[in-house]
Amino acid sequence: MTSTTPGRPTEPASGTRLTGRIRRVAAASAVAQGLGEGITLVQTVVLARLLTPAEVGIFAAGTVITTFLQEFPEGGLRAALVNRRHDVERAAETVFWATLGAGLVMSLGALVAAPVIGWIFDSSTAGMIAAVSAGGLLVYSLANVPEAFLQRAFSVKRRLIVGPAVSASFAVVSVTLAALGFGVWSLVIGTYASYLTLTVLVWCLAGWRPGQVRGSVALWREMARYGFPLVAGSVVAKVRQLAESVVVGRALDTAALGQYRYGLRISRVPVNAMVEVVSYALFPAFSRLADDRVRLVGAYRRALSAVTVVAAPLAVLLLALGEPLVVVVLGEPWRAAGWFVMATAGLVIGKAFSIVSEEAIKGFGRTALIHRLNAVELVLGIGLLALVFPLGLVGVGVAVSVTALVVGVQATAAARRELEVRTSDVLRATVPALAAALVAGTGTWLLETTVLHSDSRAVWLGVVFLAVDGLVFLALYVGLLAVVDRRGVNDLVTALRRRRGDRTAARVAPDQPDPAG
Repeated sequence: MTSTTPGRPTEPASGTRLTGRIRRVAAASAVAQGLGEGITLVQTVVLARLLTPAEVGIFAAGTVITTFLQEFPEGGLRAALVNRRHDVERAAETVFWATLGAGLVMSLGALVAAPVIGWIFDSSTAGMIAAVSAGGLLVYSLANVPEAFLQRAFSVKRRLIVGPAVSASFAVVSVTLAALGFGVWSLVIGTYASYLTLTVLVWCLAGWRPGQVRGSVALWREMARYGFPLVAGSVVAKVRQLAESVVVGRALDTAALGQYRYGLRISRVPVNAMVEVVSYALFPAFSRLADDRVRLVGAYRRALSAVTVVAAPLAVLLLALGEPLVVVVLGEPWRAAGWFVMATAGLVIGKAFSIVSEEAIKGFGRTALIHRLNAVELVLGIGLLALVFPLGLVGVGVAVSVTALVVGVQATAAARRELEVRTSDVLRATVPALAAALVAGTGTWLLETTVLHSDSRAVWLGVVFLAVDGLVFLALYVGLLAVVDRRGVNDLVTALRRRRGDRTAARVAPDQPDPAG
């Protein structure tokens, strides 16, 4: 029996059907993320040549407050709605009005705080950008409920349409206006374009409208209790990013803040991919398996192994090739961003562990465990930042990496205890890929620094040499992984073959369409 509300059935789906839906939405997410990141890469390269690091830094300074407040209106309620097992329609109405009201309050608060931003960064332009950007918080808050319904339904259309469209809207608007001489304001207008695109598209796809039932304060309290640790985690992450931006912009200068902004954007490309591909599918899947511990534990182990196989090489590649990659792609003026990228390589693997483990904890309904992770991230992140910021951007990057790694290991330990997973299973899922990636990365770094020197070549030749680095790394990594983790490689090959069989079966007897697309 299924719910009449767009979203998930009231009973867990069968193993075969649930696995098939996870694979489909993960594949769609991977395709969409590839398209979106491709668009973002082109846009970043073009804007890096149309705008100066100082202009990008002014934009980063002006949007500090809106970036910090962006997730506050949601307040963990969207995740609570995805996890909801009954009375979904009333819960959705409650979340809609609660997040809309919070979005309005946050927008007004950001507008009032705009002069403070101008004072902190000693820039009237930054203050003006803060004031103009404030309304984006209200627009963004409107997307929460339709986003939750689309995630509940494992919506493939959401992945394939919305993500690339949002990236394209920002790229087209910001690049066009930058070319016309709008400077930093091209980024502000481009951000509004992306918010509007997101909101319009998710409402069109979700098939839900408010006003069908009445919301409930009691429901809000219940869902807020579930979501509070999640919003607390978001607050901690935002506080850290705010502190990093203020330290870099105030202690160094706005040009360094621009280097930080673009360096962090590059470092987070693989992290964003994991969030989009892994988190979007795993959270509703873990939620459905919450009453079946055996299946939940098996799904967790497989997810941890798969995400490590992908994240480990990406992290090591950033460490080995971050500087030449940034210089070749963005140009010599952005070399400092390359140093920052190398220093933040640990962010990728730390976030990989955190994402899988936190989604399992959320799906199991034990969000209170996340409080400890939040406390460690806040204390360690700010403490390390205070210690290492005299080292400049590299010091800030090291603080980011170490904090992510410690929190990732702690999240994995918490999930392991809660789900009663053996330590040996966790090590078997993670250590082989990490070891293979480190060895392959060392060989690639030696090749780049002693022979190729990609960042000292013409752009086209630098791209070719970076491609050679990547191919050498891939060959070494896959070969080593096949030696140290033959079982894992065989499982991956088996999964790919099974997925191909699923696609064939789907063409013969397709699933019923999801209510939300």
